Amino acid sequence: MSELHKFLFDGMPVRGMIVRLTDAWQEILARRAANTTTGAYPPPVAELLGEMTAAATLMQSNIKFNGSLILQIFGDGPVKVAVAEVKPDLSLRATATVVGELPADARLPDMVNVNNKGRCAITLEPKGRVPGQQPYQGVVPLFGDEGEKLGKLSEVLQHYMLQSEQLDTTLVLAADDKVAAGLLIQRLPVKGEGNLEGTAGGDRNPANEDEIGLNEDYNRISILASTLTRDELLTLDVETILRRLFWEEKLLRFEPQKGMLGPHFACTCGRERVAQMIRGLGVEEAESILAERGDIEVGCDFCGKQYRFDAVDAAQIFRPPGDQLPPSPTVQ
Repeated sequence: MSELHKFLFDGMPVRGMIVRLTDAWQEILARRAANTTTGAYPPPVAELLGEMTAAATLMQSNIKFNGSLILQIFGDGPVKVAVAEVKPDLSLRATATVVGELPADARLPDMVNVNNKGRCAITLEPKGRVPGQQPYQGVVPLFGDEGEKLGKLSEVLQHYMLQSEQLDTTLVLAADDKVAAGLLIQRLPVKGEGNLEGTAGGDRNPANEDEIGLNEDYNRISILASTLTRDELLTLDVETILRRLFWEEKLLRFEPQKGMLGPHFACTCGRERVAQMIRGLGVEEAESILAERGDIEVGCDFCGKQYRFDAVDAAQIFRPPGDQLPPSPTVQ
Protein backbone atom coordinates (compact mmCIF):
# COMPACT_ATOMS: atom_id res chain seq x y z
CA MET A 1 0.00 0.00 0.00
CA SER A 2 1.31 3.45 -0.89
CA GLU A 3 2.25 5.57 2.11
CA LEU A 4 3.45 9.02 3.15
CA HIS A 5 5.39 9.71 6.36
CA LYS A 6 6.07 13.20 7.76
CA PHE A 7 8.46 14.06 10.58
CA LEU A 8 10.29 16.91 12.31
CA PHE A 9 13.71 16.99 13.93
CA ASP A 10 13.10 17.95 17.54
CA GLY A 11 14.58 21.35 18.43
CA MET A 12 15.85 21.99 14.89
CA PRO A 13 14.42 24.02 11.98
CA VAL A 14 14.28 20.94 9.77
CA ARG A 15 11.38 18.88 8.44
CA GLY A 16 11.25 15.70 6.43
CA MET A 17 8.99 13.37 4.45
CA ILE A 18 9.22 9.95 2.86
CA VAL A 19 6.80 8.70 0.23
CA ARG A 20 6.57 5.15 -1.10
CA LEU A 21 4.23 4.62 -4.03
CA THR A 22 3.52 0.95 -4.63
CA ASP A 23 -0.04 0.08 -5.70
CA ALA A 24 -0.66 3.62 -7.01
CA TRP A 25 2.50 3.54 -9.14
CA GLN A 26 1.90 0.00 -10.38
CA GLU A 27 -1.60 1.05 -11.48
CA ILE A 28 -0.16 3.85 -13.62
CA LEU A 29 2.31 1.50 -15.29
CA ALA A 30 -0.27 -1.26 -15.81
CA ARG A 31 -2.72 1.08 -17.52
CA ARG A 32 0.00 2.35 -19.84
CA ALA A 33 1.14 -1.18 -20.67
CA ALA A 34 -2.48 -2.13 -21.52
CA ASN A 35 -2.73 0.71 -24.05
CA THR A 36 -2.46 -1.06 -27.43
CA THR A 37 -1.57 2.19 -29.18
CA THR A 38 1.43 3.18 -27.08
CA GLY A 39 2.48 0.08 -25.16
CA ALA A 40 4.51 0.23 -21.94
CA TYR A 41 6.89 3.04 -21.12
CA PRO A 42 10.57 2.42 -21.92
CA PRO A 43 12.41 1.77 -18.63
CA PRO A 44 14.21 5.16 -18.53
CA VAL A 45 10.91 7.00 -19.08
CA ALA A 46 9.17 4.94 -16.41
CA GLU A 47 11.98 5.76 -13.98
CA LEU A 48 11.75 9.49 -14.71
CA LEU A 49 7.96 9.52 -14.46
CA GLY A 50 8.08 7.56 -11.19
CA GLU A 51 10.53 10.03 -9.70
CA MET A 52 8.32 12.90 -10.86
CA THR A 53 5.24 11.33 -9.27
CA ALA A 54 7.05 10.78 -5.96
CA ALA A 55 8.44 14.33 -6.02
CA ALA A 56 5.05 15.86 -6.85
CA THR A 57 3.49 13.96 -3.94
CA LEU A 58 6.14 15.28 -1.56
CA MET A 59 5.69 18.86 -2.79
CA GLN A 60 1.89 18.71 -2.60
CA SER A 61 2.13 17.36 0.95
CA ASN A 62 4.44 20.22 1.91
CA ILE A 63 1.95 23.00 1.19
CA LYS A 64 -1.46 24.14 2.36
CA PHE A 65 -3.13 24.68 -0.98
CA ASN A 66 -6.64 23.78 -2.11
CA GLY A 67 -5.84 22.72 -5.63
CA SER A 68 -3.71 20.51 -7.84
CA LEU A 69 0.06 20.54 -8.01
CA ILE A 70 1.25 19.73 -11.53
CA LEU A 71 4.89 18.91 -12.22
CA GLN A 72 5.89 19.00 -15.90
CA ILE A 73 9.13 18.42 -17.74
CA PHE A 74 9.35 19.21 -21.44
CA GLY A 75 12.09 19.81 -23.92
CA ASP A 76 13.80 18.92 -27.17
CA GLY A 77 14.46 15.20 -26.75
CA PRO A 78 12.52 12.02 -27.53
CA VAL A 79 10.35 12.58 -24.45
CA LYS A 80 8.32 15.62 -25.45
CA VAL A 81 6.53 16.02 -22.13
CA ALA A 82 6.15 14.19 -18.83
CA VAL A 83 3.45 15.18 -16.33
CA ALA A 84 2.62 14.21 -12.75
CA GLU A 85 -0.45 15.70 -11.04
CA VAL A 86 -1.32 15.37 -7.34
CA LYS A 87 -4.48 16.74 -5.72
CA PRO A 88 -4.90 17.85 -2.07
CA ASP A 89 -6.36 14.44 -1.13
CA LEU A 90 -3.16 12.88 -2.55
CA SER A 91 -4.96 11.32 -5.51
CA LEU A 92 -2.45 11.24 -8.32
CA ARG A 93 -1.92 10.46 -11.98
CA ALA A 94 0.96 10.71 -14.45
CA THR A 95 1.72 10.37 -18.14
CA ALA A 96 4.49 10.94 -20.68
CA THR A 97 4.63 11.40 -24.44
CA VAL A 98 7.50 9.57 -26.16
CA VAL A 99 8.23 10.28 -29.83
CA GLY A 100 11.67 8.80 -30.38
CA GLU A 101 13.95 5.90 -29.59
CA LEU A 102 15.75 5.81 -26.26
CA PRO A 103 18.86 3.91 -25.21
CA ALA A 104 18.37 1.65 -22.21
CA ASP A 105 20.68 3.81 -20.11
CA ALA A 106 19.18 7.19 -21.12
CA ARG A 107 19.41 9.91 -18.48
CA LEU A 108 17.46 13.12 -17.99
CA PRO A 109 19.48 15.19 -20.53
CA ASP A 110 19.14 12.42 -23.16
CA MET A 111 15.36 12.36 -22.78
CA VAL A 112 14.33 16.03 -22.51
CA ASN A 113 17.40 18.26 -22.69
CA VAL A 114 19.45 17.31 -25.72
CA ASN A 115 20.22 20.90 -26.72
CA ASN A 116 19.92 22.37 -23.21
CA LYS A 117 16.47 23.79 -23.94
CA GLY A 118 14.49 21.59 -21.54
CA ARG A 119 12.30 23.12 -18.86
CA CYS A 120 10.67 22.08 -15.60
CA ALA A 121 7.37 23.72 -14.63
CA ILE A 122 5.52 23.55 -11.32
CA THR A 123 1.92 24.73 -11.51
CA LEU A 124 -0.57 25.27 -8.68
CA GLU A 125 -4.06 25.02 -10.13
CA PRO A 126 -6.67 26.34 -7.63
CA LYS A 127 -9.75 24.19 -7.13
CA GLY A 128 -12.82 25.88 -8.57
CA ARG A 129 -10.75 28.50 -10.38
CA VAL A 130 -12.97 31.39 -11.48
CA PRO A 131 -12.75 32.96 -14.97
CA GLY A 132 -9.78 35.28 -15.22
CA GLN A 133 -7.99 33.73 -12.23
CA GLN A 134 -4.53 32.60 -13.25
CA PRO A 135 -2.78 29.61 -11.68
CA TYR A 136 0.67 30.09 -10.17
CA GLN A 137 3.46 28.65 -12.28
CA GLY A 138 7.20 28.58 -11.79
CA VAL A 139 9.46 27.50 -14.66
CA VAL A 140 13.17 26.70 -14.45
CA PRO A 141 15.68 25.37 -17.00
CA LEU A 142 17.28 21.96 -16.72
CA PHE A 143 20.74 23.41 -16.22
CA GLY A 144 22.64 24.89 -13.29
CA ASP A 145 24.09 28.31 -12.60
CA GLU A 146 27.00 27.72 -14.98
CA GLY A 147 24.82 26.40 -17.81
CA GLU A 148 25.77 22.78 -17.08
CA LYS A 149 23.13 20.14 -17.81
CA LEU A 150 21.60 18.69 -14.66
CA GLY A 151 21.64 14.90 -14.76
CA LYS A 152 18.95 14.15 -12.18
CA LEU A 153 15.41 15.33 -11.49
CA SER A 154 16.35 15.76 -7.82
CA GLU A 155 19.03 18.27 -8.81
CA VAL A 156 16.53 20.26 -10.89
CA LEU A 157 14.00 20.45 -8.05
CA GLN A 158 16.61 21.29 -5.41
CA HIS A 159 17.79 24.11 -7.65
CA TYR A 160 14.20 25.28 -8.10
CA MET A 161 13.46 25.32 -4.35
CA LEU A 162 16.66 27.22 -3.62
CA GLN A 163 16.05 29.86 -6.28
CA SER A 164 12.28 30.25 -6.02
CA GLU A 165 11.56 29.50 -2.36
CA GLN A 166 14.88 30.46 -0.74
CA LEU A 167 14.86 27.15 1.15
CA ASP A 168 17.65 24.59 1.41
CA THR A 169 16.19 21.29 0.19
CA THR A 170 17.60 17.80 -0.18
CA LEU A 171 15.79 15.28 -2.37
CA VAL A 172 16.54 11.62 -2.97
CA LEU A 173 14.32 10.02 -5.63
CA ALA A 174 14.14 6.56 -7.16
CA ALA A 175 11.73 4.43 -9.18
CA ASP A 176 11.51 1.04 -10.86
CA ASP A 177 8.61 -1.08 -12.11
CA LYS A 178 7.34 -1.77 -8.57
CA VAL A 179 8.06 1.29 -6.42
CA ALA A 180 8.39 5.05 -6.85
CA ALA A 181 9.85 6.65 -3.73
CA GLY A 182 11.31 9.86 -2.42
CA LEU A 183 12.91 11.41 0.66
CA LEU A 184 12.67 15.17 1.22
CA ILE A 185 14.63 17.10 3.85
CA GLN A 186 14.05 20.85 4.09
CA ARG A 187 15.10 23.76 6.25
CA LEU A 188 12.08 25.42 7.80
CA PRO A 189 11.45 29.03 6.76
CA VAL A 190 12.55 31.80 9.12
CA LYS A 191 9.41 33.81 8.39
CA GLY A 192 6.30 33.34 6.27
CA GLU A 193 5.03 30.22 4.54
CA GLY A 194 8.29 29.52 2.77
CA ASN A 195 6.79 27.12 0.25
CA LEU A 196 5.12 27.07 -3.15
CA GLU A 197 1.85 28.41 -1.80
CA GLY A 198 3.67 31.33 -0.19
CA THR A 199 5.30 32.14 -3.51
CA ALA A 200 1.91 31.97 -5.20
CA GLY A 201 0.73 34.64 -2.81
CA GLY A 202 3.76 36.84 -3.47
CA ASP A 203 5.54 36.01 -0.20
CA ARG A 204 9.30 36.33 -0.78
CA ASN A 205 11.02 37.01 2.53
CA PRO A 206 14.67 38.16 2.52
CA ALA A 207 15.15 36.57 5.94
CA ASN A 208 14.76 33.12 4.40
CA GLU A 209 17.27 33.92 1.68
CA ASP A 210 19.81 35.16 4.23
CA GLU A 211 19.81 31.71 5.90
CA ILE A 212 20.61 29.71 2.76
CA GLY A 213 23.43 27.26 3.43
CA LEU A 214 24.13 28.56 6.95
CA ASN A 215 22.14 26.31 9.27
CA GLU A 216 24.47 23.70 10.71
CA ASP A 217 21.68 21.36 11.81
CA TYR A 218 20.20 21.27 8.33
CA ASN A 219 23.62 20.83 6.71
CA ARG A 220 24.41 17.85 8.93
CA ILE A 221 21.04 16.18 8.34
CA SER A 222 21.29 16.88 4.61
CA ILE A 223 24.62 15.04 4.46
CA LEU A 224 23.09 12.07 6.25
CA ALA A 225 20.08 12.03 3.91
CA SER A 226 22.33 12.17 0.85
CA THR A 227 23.95 8.86 1.83
CA LEU A 228 20.67 7.04 1.08
CA THR A 229 21.17 4.92 -2.03
CA ARG A 230 18.68 4.21 -4.78
CA ASP A 231 18.47 0.52 -3.85
CA GLU A 232 17.90 1.33 -0.18
CA LEU A 233 15.12 3.78 -1.00
CA LEU A 234 13.39 1.23 -3.24
CA THR A 235 13.74 -1.86 -1.07
CA LEU A 236 13.80 -0.80 2.60
CA ASP A 237 10.72 0.04 4.64
CA VAL A 238 10.35 3.54 6.08
CA GLU A 239 11.18 2.55 9.64
CA THR A 240 14.46 0.98 8.57
CA ILE A 241 15.42 3.99 6.45
CA LEU A 242 14.80 6.47 9.25
CA ARG A 243 16.64 4.32 11.77
CA ARG A 244 19.69 3.89 9.53
CA LEU A 245 19.93 7.55 8.57
CA PHE A 246 18.94 9.40 11.72
CA TRP A 247 19.50 7.01 14.62
CA GLU A 248 21.20 9.75 16.64
CA GLU A 249 18.43 12.32 16.07
CA LYS A 250 15.16 12.72 17.93
CA LEU A 251 12.31 12.62 15.42
CA LEU A 252 8.78 13.84 15.98
CA ARG A 253 6.64 11.57 13.83
CA PHE A 254 3.19 12.23 12.41
CA GLU A 255 0.60 9.54 11.73
CA PRO A 256 1.42 7.87 8.39
CA GLN A 257 -1.03 8.52 5.56
CA LYS A 258 -2.12 5.34 3.82
CA GLY A 259 -5.03 3.97 1.81
CA MET A 260 -7.53 6.58 0.63
CA LEU A 261 -6.02 9.03 3.12
CA GLY A 262 -2.62 8.57 1.52
CA PRO A 263 -1.29 8.59 -2.04
CA HIS A 264 -3.65 6.78 -4.41
CA PHE A 265 -4.30 6.64 -8.13
CA ALA A 266 -7.31 8.52 -9.52
CA CYS A 267 -8.14 10.16 -12.83
CA THR A 268 -10.37 13.18 -13.36
CA CYS A 269 -11.24 12.49 -16.97
CA GLY A 270 -14.89 12.19 -17.96
CA ARG A 271 -17.24 12.09 -20.92
CA GLU A 272 -18.25 15.73 -20.49
CA ARG A 273 -14.60 16.85 -20.49
CA VAL A 274 -14.00 14.96 -23.72
CA ALA A 275 -17.16 16.49 -25.20
CA GLN A 276 -15.78 19.94 -24.39
CA MET A 277 -12.56 19.05 -26.19
CA ILE A 278 -14.48 17.93 -29.28
CA ARG A 279 -16.51 21.14 -29.13
CA GLY A 280 -13.23 23.01 -29.20
CA LEU A 281 -12.25 21.26 -32.44
CA GLY A 282 -15.24 22.83 -34.22
CA VAL A 283 -18.03 21.36 -36.32
CA GLU A 284 -16.03 20.98 -39.52
CA GLU A 285 -13.17 19.07 -37.90
CA ALA A 286 -15.58 16.80 -36.00
CA GLU A 287 -17.56 16.04 -39.18
CA SER A 288 -14.33 15.30 -41.03
CA ILE A 289 -13.31 12.73 -38.42
CA LEU A 290 -16.78 11.15 -38.50
CA ALA A 291 -16.71 10.92 -42.29
CA GLU A 292 -13.32 9.20 -42.21
CA ARG A 293 -13.76 6.86 -39.24
CA GLY A 294 -17.47 6.61 -38.48
CA ASP A 295 -17.08 7.82 -34.91
CA ILE A 296 -14.81 9.97 -32.76
CA GLU A 297 -12.71 7.97 -30.31
CA VAL A 298 -10.63 9.67 -27.62
CA GLY A 299 -8.45 7.89 -25.08
CA CYS A 300 -7.31 9.41 -21.80
CA ASP A 301 -3.51 9.61 -21.68
CA PHE A 302 -3.56 9.24 -17.89
CA CYS A 303 -5.88 6.29 -17.26
CA GLY A 304 -6.34 4.76 -20.72
CA LYS A 305 -10.15 4.93 -20.72
CA GLN A 306 -11.67 5.19 -24.21
CA TYR A 307 -14.57 7.52 -25.04
CA ARG A 308 -16.55 7.04 -28.27
CA PHE A 309 -18.93 9.53 -29.89
CA ASP A 310 -21.04 8.59 -32.93
CA ALA A 311 -22.70 11.04 -35.33
CA VAL A 312 -25.71 11.54 -33.04
CA ASP A 313 -23.46 12.21 -30.03
CA ALA A 314 -21.39 14.69 -32.03
CA ALA A 315 -24.50 16.52 -33.27
CA GLN A 316 -25.69 16.87 -29.70
CA ILE A 317 -22.35 18.35 -28.63
CA PHE A 318 -22.82 21.24 -31.05
CA ARG A 319 -26.51 21.88 -30.31
CA PRO A 320 -27.32 25.12 -28.46
CA PRO A 321 -27.86 24.80 -24.68
CA GLY A 322 -31.43 23.84 -23.88
CA ASP A 323 -31.87 22.05 -27.21
CA GLN A 324 -30.22 18.77 -26.28
CA LEU A 325 -31.35 15.33 -27.43
CA PRO A 326 -31.39 12.27 -25.14
CA PRO A 327 -27.93 10.66 -25.21
CA SER A 328 -27.46 7.69 -27.51
CA PRO A 329 -26.43 4.35 -25.96
CA THR A 330 -22.76 4.56 -26.92
CA VAL A 331 -20.05 2.45 -25.37
CA GLN A 332 -17.61 4.19 -23.03
